[in-house]
Amino acid sequence: MLQIDKLHAFYGKSHVLHGVDLQVAPGEIVALLGRNGSGRSTTAKAIMGLVDTQGGIAWKGQPLAGLQPYEIAHRGIGYVPENRDIFPRLTVHQNLQLGQKSGARVARWSFEDMYALFPRLRERQHVEAGVLSGGEQQMLTLCRSLMGDPDLILIDEPTEGLAPKIVEQVADYLLALKARGLSVLLIEQKLTIALEISQRCVVMGHGRVVFEGTPEELKANAGVRKEWLEV
Repeated sequence: MLQIDKLHAFYGKSHVLHGVDLQVAPGEIVALLGRNGSGRSTTAKAIMGLVDTQGGIAWKGQPLAGLQPYEIAHRGIGYVPENRDIFPRLTVHQNLQLGQKSGARVARWSFEDMYALFPRLRERQHVEAGVLSGGEQQMLTLCRSLMGDPDLILIDEPTEGLAPKIVEQVADYLLALKARGLSVLLIEQKLTIALEISQRCVVMGHGRVVFEGTPEELKANAGVRKEWLEV
């Protein structure tokens, strides 16, 4: 579904990604792991056309190079950035409405689906998003992206700063996406959640892929964990 080959990415003259290879199959959760500065978030931005790139990025066999971010989104890739980017003066419900994609296709997800996944959003649906807690804003950002009915969703640090109970909800949410046939590229620092819900783990370091394997293989590889993941 998503195929990345020898991807390089740049911020001006700064060369951040150095020949990254990555694949995400239909209905698969892939955890993209690594320390801060390893290139994980840049990889997501490169997929969405937000940074300068060289190399191949193909989606369902079609190249994405040269497309604008909104064009990439309309092809079925959703993006949940780390900074959440909610519209603070709009209500929860209005934020969800903005995530909807126009067109003839019947969306797989409804407002009721979102409120069933996160009942707290139902309670707060008429409240301005700017007064929500950090956890509630994260729920809203996830759901707003889902309202666009993507086939693949890129999620950058969804559990950052969240209470353990909310982290569990986010994990359940991601598994619910997989159950409906969506693919997920999960950028995460918390190794526990990544190992629990992903089918494959990709570890990055210094802008390169330094490990790829199953969660079980990563658990068994103390050397990779010590060198590239543990603080």
